[in-house]
Amino acid sequence: QVQLVESGGGLVQAGGSLRLSCAASGRIFSNDALGWFRQAPGKGREFVVTVNWSRGSTYYSDSVKGRFTISRDSAKNTVYLQMNGLKPEDTAVYYCAAAPVFTTSESLYRYWGQGTQVTVSS
Repeated sequence: QVQLVESGGGLVQAGGSLRLSCAASGRIFSNDALGWFRQAPGKGREFVVTVNWSRGSTYYSDSVKGRFTISRDSAKNTVYLQMNGLKPEDTAVYYCAAAPVFTTSESLYRYWGQGTQVTVSS
């Protein structure tokens, strides 16, 4: 069982930056992936980025590549999402999730946080 708690969301102007955190409690295994998804108003949830817990391999969606950076701190069991160059279309609830494999498939993520709101004003 893994519990995930996100923090760091807020309101920012276009072009600004935010850093989200996802604190995990419970056992994280070496093959696990921790990822970020987001859901904009009136839209389905979409994949943003994921990281393999032990190797640090990452995969980004095209929409955030070059602007967002995922990192992890194994000692703190925490994953971070640094978001730079934010755009109004990045406005969404951002969710942290854990999967037993390195994947972009939402259905394979078993554990989810409660989400944190990110709002980017134009």
